[in-house]
Amino acid sequence: MDAAEAGPEFFRGLNLNGPAVTIDGNQWEGKSSHRYICSDKAFENQSVSLIPATDVERTQMIRSSRWGGNRITLTEIPTGTYSLFLYVWEDNDSEQYSISVNGQQVVARYNSGTKGHWEKLGPWYVSPRNNELVVTSKGGAANFSGMEIWRGRYDGITESIREDDLTFFENRVRPLLATKCYACHSAESTELQGELLVDSRATIRRGGQSGPAVIPGNPDKSLLIEAVRYTNDDMQMPPDERLSDAEVADLEHWVTIGAPDPRSTATKHAGKQIDVAAAREFWSLRPIVDPSLPAVKDANWPQSEIDRFVLARLELHGLTPAGDAEPRVLIRRATYDLTGLPPTPEEVERFVRQWADSPQAVYRDLVDRLLASPRYGERWGRHWLDIVRYADTAGDNSDYPVPQMYRYRDWVIEAFNRDMPFDEFVRDQLAGDLRAGEAATDEQRHRRIIATGYLANARRFGSRVDDYPWHLTYEDTIDNLGRAFLGTSLGCTRCHDHKFDPFTTRDYYALYGIFASTRYPWPGIELDKKQRDFVPL
Repeated sequence: MDAAEAGPEFFRGLNLNGPAVTIDGNQWEGKSSHRYICSDKAFENQSVSLIPATDVERTQMIRSSRWGGNRITLTEIPTGTYSLFLYVWEDNDSEQYSISVNGQQVVARYNSGTKGHWEKLGPWYVSPRNNELVVTSKGGAANFSGMEIWRGRYDGITESIREDDLTFFENRVRPLLATKCYACHSAESTELQGELLVDSRATIRRGGQSGPAVIPGNPDKSLLIEAVRYTNDDMQMPPDERLSDAEVADLEHWVTIGAPDPRSTATKHAGKQIDVAAAREFWSLRPIVDPSLPAVKDANWPQSEIDRFVLARLELHGLTPAGDAEPRVLIRRATYDLTGLPPTPEEVERFVRQWADSPQAVYRDLVDRLLASPRYGERWGRHWLDIVRYADTAGDNSDYPVPQMYRYRDWVIEAFNRDMPFDEFVRDQLAGDLRAGEAATDEQRHRRIIATGYLANARRFGSRVDDYPWHLTYEDTIDNLGRAFLGTSLGCTRCHDHKFDPFTTRDYYALYGIFASTRYPWPGIELDKKQRDFVPL
């Protein structure tokens, strides 16, 4: 019989990293169950205070979890329609990730919230494939604690509302919540207080930082009633003006009769937003302009346009430029600056002799000679290689050698020595393989492919092979791209809109989509030494 025909019926609960447990009167299986497959890391911290607080059994289940780039396969599930719920929690700093069931995304960019926050996600109406349901996460490190499966379509709340109770809610309770509470405790609040939303059935029962706001049938244990009664000096709502006795009585009566609530769609607060347009007016994010040259008092001192800006600032503070360097000092400075090496004694003596005849010409020739030296690219290319975290190994605990990476190192050095335009320098590293078809010669095509060693050099994590967490490599790429090419941190936007810079989570995942569709080469690790997916030259 198709599962949907039987109506809502508890099918299975699974405590992913704990023992068998009874929750809401239903018997759950524990981590020793043979009816699921999971190789994700086990994690448990029973000392974290959950937000909101909940019963003992559920608390212990939530605080023991599987984490990382999760992949949970539930087995032995007959054909039919099921309602799937997933318990997630946050033990530390906020993470953001997406969740899929059988390859179909059911939650996009879920924010795990602050330390201790937990949530029962779902229901997702799903059907098994080959008698399996596969639940996966992608993005940040996700904590999956437990799964609850029901036959048929079940919204998680089984209650029917009597007509007179519905009338009471619509006439007396909903208007009261809307006028007295929604300003601080709804999805439309400018700033959400106490992580409490009272604008839906699910959120008012789940509660906020202090625990469930409403315990149906028990007003004396409902925090909402405690707050409006003004019996607790630390919890008085609304804070500015106490409700009338009649209004308090209405809320007490509503909770006493079971808190009937037709608002079945759970709400979610969007969080703080920044004015992106205004933030992009910051000086470092504005387009480059060609400034007018400042006026200076000593018009004979500047030898270049840059000198005029330097002198103008010196004169503003009543300072005068330092005197010219002696020839021996000048050649040492120039040679160290451009090649990182000292001049030879013969080069110094020759420079000093020629300086006496034609200072400007001999200095110009010196700079041209140093810029033409292969040592110039080695000296200055090294700085770029530091920025893009170049290494001859794959990184992390495996740190497996990648013998081909020297090609990218040499490409960077050559680019500096050839004085490659910066826009070409950027394009080839990010998309050289896509531009290879535009190359006029095989040599140019090879160079552009090698330039994408920037992407191939992204960090690899751990020693896993079959289920390698590629999302960590994508995140490393985006983080470095922001720092290297934009001079800003993009990692913050993986979980939320940037708090200071004009970049949003939407921007982050637009980039993430590009790199997630990129085939990264596999450099090899101890457990899988065979390289693959390298672009042939």
